[in-house]
Amino acid sequence: MTEPCPFCAIAEGHAPATVVADWPDAFAIVPLRPVVEGHTLVIPKVHVTDFVVDPIVSAATMCRAAELAGDYPAGSMNLITSRGTAATQSVFHLHLHLIPRTEGDGLALPWHSGRH
Repeated sequence: MTEPCPFCAIAEGHAPATVVADWPDAFAIVPLRPVVEGHTLVIPKVHVTDFVVDPIVSAATMCRAAELAGDYPAGSMNLITSRGTAATQSVFHLHLHLIPRTEGDGLALPWHSGRH
């Protein structure tokens, strides 16, 4: 038995969310625990596990994220998605994190090789 998908529940109107934008093929919400002001998730309405499963859906979702990112006054931003548990994916429905950045915002990304 598979776990219910929280993003599908939101898309179907069965779960609450703070919706930032809504398109025919995707929607954008404020995550439950935003890491900075303006952190937004862009999610396709169709269930796709990750960005590899359906490149067309992934590309369309990326287009929606780019449209939304253009509305932010700050120019610096991270766009992050993950595939698989080892890559920190915790909800197995494609979603893109738009994370506005400012100098000194205190958000440290966990990317370092750990090699010496």
